[in-house]
Amino acid sequence: MAHLLIIGGSDAGISAALRAREMDPTATVTMLVADAFPNYSICGLPFYLSGEVTDWHQLAHRTLGDIEAAGIRVRLKTRALAIHPASHTVEVQTDGQTPETVSYDKLVIGTGAAPIRPPIPGVEQPGVFLLHSMEDSFRVAAYLDTHQPQRALIIGAGYIGLEMADALRHRGLAVTVAEQAPAVLPTVDPSFGMRLETHLTDHGIAVRTGVRVERILRAGDSLRVAGSPTFSEDTDLVLVVVGVKPVADLAHEAGLTLGIKGAIPVDRTMATALPDIYAAGDCVETYHRLLGAPTYLPLGTTAHKQGRVAGDNAAGGDAHFAGSLGTQVVKVFDWAIARTGFRDQEARAAGYQPETVEFTAWDHKAYYPGAHELTFRLTGDRATGRLLGAQMMGHWQAAVAKRIDFFAMALYHQMTVAQCLEVDLSYTPPLGSPWDAVQMAAEHWLRVVRPGRSG
Repeated sequence: MAHLLIIGGSDAGISAALRAREMDPTATVTMLVADAFPNYSICGLPFYLSGEVTDWHQLAHRTLGDIEAAGIRVRLKTRALAIHPASHTVEVQTDGQTPETVSYDKLVIGTGAAPIRPPIPGVEQPGVFLLHSMEDSFRVAAYLDTHQPQRALIIGAGYIGLEMADALRHRGLAVTVAEQAPAVLPTVDPSFGMRLETHLTDHGIAVRTGVRVERILRAGDSLRVAGSPTFSEDTDLVLVVVGVKPVADLAHEAGLTLGIKGAIPVDRTMATALPDIYAAGDCVETYHRLLGAPTYLPLGTTAHKQGRVAGDNAAGGDAHFAGSLGTQVVKVFDWAIARTGFRDQEARAAGYQPETVEFTAWDHKAYYPGAHELTFRLTGDRATGRLLGAQMMGHWQAAVAKRIDFFAMALYHQMTVAQCLEVDLSYTPPLGSPWDAVQMAAEHWLRVVRPGRSG
């Protein structure tokens, strides 16, 4: 009976475990979880801290009982200390116990990512927090309850930073967001970022862009955050959310050469260069469908898919990871902002001839009450007309997430912008138009760019 050992109990690990059991119900599957929270939604932490999700237990995709009922052995608070590929063993240690050796036939590494801790003097002080794990959220929640801070400063205006700005404002705190880039949410074009900044300001968030935080000092009962060019602000709580990095030390020490941003290189089957060892999730490089090459793109959706592929193959299957397009969406107050595929500069770097065109349409027929504007930034190749990417911004109830998924599907199938007009989409006046907004945006791009024209 084969033994599959999985290091990590988050998105990639649980997907690998469940798929392996589906493929081979006789397989023994053991999952090592470093903490006590297998299969919890880290993406849900801002909504727990805002109070919108009242019980943190609700963040579990599956209970421990659900996982064990699927035939998976879960070892909580158990860390992998070293991988020994030659002997097919892993040295592990459960809290408070003596290290032991566990053998495997196949191994899946799903160690995920860790928050980047910038080298800012004072970042270790009480009242300064990172946010990436359940334990992180408990520390923040406890501080909010015991210290009753009135002010918060968030370093980083990416997805988590903006969700936490929303969350803390929801709790009544005065919130400042400090971002080093010229505009918030640097993963979308600056024109969207600047509009989003206005939206944040309208909801009581102070936004400071172009700021490099350089030190955090104690100033009486407050924390003083200072940086260049001329930034200084006193606050009661600091949240540092400037990105993540792959946790790949175990893999490297086992003999694997690390790749982009220190991530583990894998092939399309999620196999590493070591025999019988697979890897998946935020610790690995990700194949990008438009690039046709690996990149580092840590996303929960991607981790689930990669984990499924790894579990399938570890159990004797022949699955391949189809690749990622970087499809993402974030809700900030009553707006949703989304993207998929390339932006101009990314497409140009990949050898395309991109043209991005902006367009605004109603999400449904304007005569039906409650219509919202949707703004698109559509990117295509002006030589071939191939769709390369899309960005969207609008009211969160205007189906922004599902409409960006339309473009993600089109990108997956390497469609042209013109082919987007041919897709048979649903219509009723309360929900759309005979030509949906996504198709209106595509038609506008074609009118402006006229792909393939000379000159």
